[in-house]
Amino acid sequence: MQHNELRIVILSRNRTLYSTKRLVEAIEARGHRAVVLDHLRCDIVIEQDKPAIFYNGEIIKNVHAVIPRIGASVTFYGAAVVRQFEMMGIPTAVESQALVRSRDKLRSLQIMARSDVGMPKTVFTNYSKEVAKIIDSVGGAPLIVKLLEGTQGYGVVLAPTKKAAESIIEAFHSMKARVIVQEFIQEAKGADIRAFVVGNKVVGAMKRQGKEGEFRSNLHQGGTGKLIKLSKKEREVALTAAKAMNLSIAGVDMLQSERGPLVLEVNSSPGLEGIEKTTGKDIATEVIKYVEDLIEKVNQKKRSRRKYKNDA
Repeated sequence: MQHNELRIVILSRNRTLYSTKRLVEAIEARGHRAVVLDHLRCDIVIEQDKPAIFYNGEIIKNVHAVIPRIGASVTFYGAAVVRQFEMMGIPTAVESQALVRSRDKLRSLQIMARSDVGMPKTVFTNYSKEVAKIIDSVGGAPLIVKLLEGTQGYGVVLAPTKKAAESIIEAFHSMKARVIVQEFIQEAKGADIRAFVVGNKVVGAMKRQGKEGEFRSNLHQGGTGKLIKLSKKEREVALTAAKAMNLSIAGVDMLQSERGPLVLEVNSSPGLEGIEKTTGKDIATEVIKYVEDLIEKVNQKKRSRRKYKNDA
């Protein structure tokens, strides 16, 4: 479908990042105009029936859609800016509510469990003294301890023995750090799968392998990616997890286990570099095509409402 020139805003703190640059290229290649705005420099004006955003003292207008690229450390303000665009009637590729939900590890796991998505056994406690019971309930050591606020593999520790697990959990608790304790999936052998979901399809997938002696497979931690063809079940689980989180654009991280694919987390601002370089696919253009369709749906709704009013 051919679209007239659209003005698409990318919310990004750094226009030189690979993902931001690729989205700009894809927007321009399809004959549209890309505008990169740093969400932390957006001023939100809240007024009855007149929501507005100012950027460098100028009001933002004539925007057709927004693609949020919000880092975990600025979720609160970033989501508020996305919400303001939504209040202005502008479609966003990732909804503010879904963004906030995806950043809450505990809530994400609860939502996915309710949607019948397979996951490693997980325990969250409020600084419980029953550390031995927590360890037993995820199947004993080795096990994983994760900081609730950690990203890109930081704040994730493998406890090889029960004694080590007790020490790690107690140390985090003494620092008043909130953690989840998770079953260690031995057969995954330090590898996981990243499925990149756009709309209602998986547009690319890679297997990430941790470096020698490293159980974390994140590319930020020195892991390597290789092209993988997902099984039908893995594809279904990725789509179910993204849908449960109400994310139209998502990176779904899964482990291959003896009991099928297990979801670790669903990322609402997945990077494009690893997946594009590993798969050789133009994922950025898939995102822009999805945004074009989103704008068309919103326009159709507006036309229907106008027609309904006129007919009435």
